[in-house]
Parts: sequence; structure tokens; C-alpha cells
Amino acid sequence: MNKRTLAISGAAVAALGAAAILLPNANANPDETSGAKTFSSPVAVKLARSLAADLGDNGAGWYYDNANRQLVMNVMDEDSAEGVRAKGAVAKVVSNSMEDLKAATKTLSSDASVPGTAWSIDPVTNKVQVTADRTVTGAKWAMLTKATDQMEGTVSVKRSQGEFKKFDGEEAAQPGDNGGAGAGDAAGDAGAAGGADDAGAGGAGDAGAGGAGDAGAGGAAGGEQGAGGAGDAGGGGDAAAGGLDGGDAIFGGGARCSLGFNVSVDGAPGFLTAGHCGNASQTWTSDEAGAQQVGTVQDSQFPASDFALVMYDDATTQASSTVDLQDGSTQEIGRAVEASVGLKVQRSGSTTGVTDGTVTGLNATVNYGNGDIVNGLIQTDVCAEPGDSGGAMFAEDAAVGLTSGGSGDCTQGGETFFQPVTGALEATGAVIGAGDGGAGGGDAAGGAGDAAGGAGDAAGGAGDAAGGAGDAAGGAGDASAVGGGGDQGAGGAGDASGPGDPGAAAGAGDTGSDAGQGLN
Repeated sequence: MNKRTLAISGAAVAALGAAAILLPNANANPDETSGAKTFSSPVAVKLARSLAADLGDNGAGWYYDNANRQLVMNVMDEDSAEGVRAKGAVAKVVSNSMEDLKAATKTLSSDASVPGTAWSIDPVTNKVQVTADRTVTGAKWAMLTKATDQMEGTVSVKRSQGEFKKFDGEEAAQPGDNGGAGAGDAAGDAGAAGGADDAGAGGAGDAGAGGAGDAGAGGAAGGEQGAGGAGDAGGGGDAAAGGLDGGDAIFGGGARCSLGFNVSVDGAPGFLTAGHCGNASQTWTSDEAGAQQVGTVQDSQFPASDFALVMYDDATTQASSTVDLQDGSTQEIGRAVEASVGLKVQRSGSTTGVTDGTVTGLNATVNYGNGDIVNGLIQTDVCAEPGDSGGAMFAEDAAVGLTSGGSGDCTQGGETFFQPVTGALEATGAVIGAGDGGAGGGDAAGGAGDAAGGAGDAAGGAGDAAGGAGDAAGGAGDASAVGGGGDQGAGGAGDASGPGDPGAAAGAGDTGSDAGQGLN
């Protein structure tokens, strides 16, 4: 080997060595997290609000990374990124501004609103995520793709194996089907045929008064009591006196739905459920036979939104602020909060019992068909089925949403959409339980904030599962007094959403919260 070859070889080795040193930096992700701090969710929410306010149009939403306990802020330029990193958050330089993403949702609303579609802004991908169910074929698919193809880089389209529909039910629930928590045991306890045994309200086995207690199967009143609750509401007599729990079965107009959350209005007891359920009947009972009437609809908003307020007929009813976990226990609910992308949640319903999952989008628009176009919903990967409509979605001790509809089931999975409970509280003047837990969070901005946007700027729509809390998603004044303000940004969650970010909330925006307030 001559000297020239040796020189070249030496230079090559040196170059490779330099490349090896530089390569990690060259391949570093623009949202490199080496200097990022870890935060509890409440602290992250508070910091996100502050940063978002400072960033203004240079911010493009945020979310909380549960796995790493880090706050991720989407920004439009490196100068903004430096300011974010200086505060200990992860800065993610993105290409789509919130204005771009909101414009995309408006285009979808005007040019591609076909039955069987849903969309929301995803702060994690910095795109508008469009989901098309199995009915979107032929001309409908062509219409959708024609619009989305023109927004490449801003919009992403995926298919769902299910079909978007409301989750009210007309048939009897089948105890134990699809993994309903506690439903099988409830059916067994009720299997002695109900009769008048513990069912003071007549004919629903042990659950006479309310799809609670041991009679998930419904006893003599019939199967529609279903997997509807195995909670502390207990037997008929007790449930009649003490109200029902969130997730328990309610019946009216030939429909079976689920109770959401017990509330009070000016000291009088009531409960929230889905608006499309409230429209089905003016009166609601705790048994399929209709022998035990528990409440009368006072306010039902559908399709502009998807919530109903039902007042207990007996003004002395002691309605506990609890959700039926359908395993013989209940979860106390002390407040209401706005959802956040990434938030870990549970749902209790009278068909499938308790299931869990994650919030995947806020201010989602859903086209259920027949002109029912709904804005402002919470999108999740939690499963649900017919009969679960109105049921409680919660995070630890915080009320989050009311089950509306979706696709799939609890065997194969799918998407489920929820009416934000804070919007229902705000609209009805109700407070959670007896009012000691606060109604919904003051004016704290909800978790997905600016990145939520996009599910259509108009809350409501013609839909029967409306989310529509829109810009008035504020609570009715959470006693936990968490956080305030913030720019909820796009679409419907609005400037007055709930008190921030429950639990491990992965907010995509300006969720208000004060540190040390539990989920908030």
C-alpha cells in the first residue's frame, strides 16, 4: 500500500470517526427530550397554559406524555422551541399551525361530511385524523378522498371496521356478554327470578329500583336490566330511596340507556344521561316493566348537544355522587373535569359494565347519518355497545363525559364518543352530587386546548349524539377551584372548559389546573 493510499485511508477513518460523533446529533429527533423535566399531570397542565399563552400563534397545541411524564409543546419555529425547553418541556417543531388544522376541519365539514365519518385534530401527529367507518364506500368514499387528497400532509385518513351509531339499546342486555364487569355475577344473583323478593319496586329481582345491586340480569322484570349495575345502590327498596349510581340501567319509551352522573339543581336531586335518550321518553324507570318510575326529564338537548337532565320524582331522594363499578363497589365522584388527549379513563354502562381506555381526541365531529352531525365530542378508544348510552366516563374521582355513540363493540374494540360532562353541567346549572364536589371546573381550559380544535367550529350540529359543549364547555364552578382561562382553541371545547387535566391527562392544549388538586 503506497503513501497516497494510506493517506486516503487515514482520512476516511478520521471522517468515519467524526461521523460517528456527529451522527447521534444528526439523527436526533427535533423533539429531543434529553433536557426535559418530568412533571405530574397537574403541574404539566399549569405550565402548558402559561407556555401556550406566551407562544400565541407560534404554538400548535400540546399533550402530556404519560409514559415519560413530560409535557410536549408543539411549536412553529426553533426560537419558540428554545423558550419551551428553557421551562423544562419538550419542544416539538411542527409544520402545521393551528390555523392550518382548523381550516382543514372546516373544509371537511363543507366538502366531505359524509355519513359514517368522524374527525378531530391530533396533537401527537399534528394532523387532522379522519376516521371512516365500514359504510363509507363507493361515492361516499370518493367524496371523502377527493377532499382529503387535497390536504395531504395536514389530514390523515383511517378506516374503522365498525359503524358509527348511537349506543342506546332496545333489546335486553345479556348479562356477562362482552366482558361487562360484574355482569355475570349480577345475573347469577338475580337468577332466582326476581319476583318481589328484594325488589320493592316490583319485578326486577334484587335490582327492583334501579339496575343496581345484585340483579344485573333483571329478574322477573326481564333481561333488560342486563349488566346494568352491580353497585351500592343495592336492592329495589334501597335504590328507590337512595337513587341510582352512574352506569346503572334506566328505561323509557322502549329504550334502555344508562345513568351518567347524579347531580343537584338548586338542591333538588337529579341525574345526567344522553340527550338522545332524554328525547326517547319524558319519564324514566329503573326497571324494564316500568313499575318503578324514578325521574322525569327536565331538559334534553339533542341534537344540538347530547345530554339530558332527569330530576328524581321523589325530592327527598339521596342520590350519591357515585359510579357503579359493577363488582359490588362504587367510585366516589367529587368533581367534573375537561378531557385531555391521552387521559386514562373508565366507562360504566348497563350493557358492558366497566371498560377502560384513553382519550384520543377532543372536539371531534361525528356524522352518524340521517343528518345527525355532531361537534364537540370527546373521542376515545374505550369500547361500548347499545344500552351504554348516557353512561358515565370518569377518571378516578372526576366526571369526564356521557356516553354518546361510536363504532365497534367490546369484543373487537372500536371508537366511542362522549358528550363532555362540563358542558352539560354548564347548560343545566347542575352540580355534581350535592354540590360539594363542584360542577365542572370554572373556566379552566380543557386539555386538548389549541390542538383539540378542529372538530368543526360549530358546536352541536344536527346530530343525535351531539357533543356540542362547544365554547361553553365550562363547568358550573368546580368547588375544587382549579385553574382558569387558557385557550382551548379550535372547535368546540371552548375557552371555558373544565378544570384542566384529570389524572395522567395528555392534554393537547391549555387545560387549566392548579398543582396539588388531584387529577387537576
